[in-house]
Amino acid sequence: MRHTPAGLPLLRMQVSHASTQQEAGSERKVNCVVEAVAIGDIANRMNGVPTGASVSIEGFLGNKYRTGAQLVLHITTIEIKT
Repeated sequence: MRHTPAGLPLLRMQVSHASTQQEAGSERKVNCVVEAVAIGDIANRMNGVPTGASVSIEGFLGNKYRTGAQLVLHITTIEIKT
């Protein structure tokens, strides 16, 4: 974890997703890895989550860099599954 110039905690990570979705009347298996970032209280909560833990997250997609086209998931809520 590091801190922004404003002093907010910031945590960068990769999040993996696996599910079965419906597409055009057929089931499709989806597996992907997405770059993600958590800032503030969410970063503090994520910092203690062990690698490989199951979580449910919500957020929004944004550019990784201000001028770049690479996407990153900005995590806004997290539920740690036990």
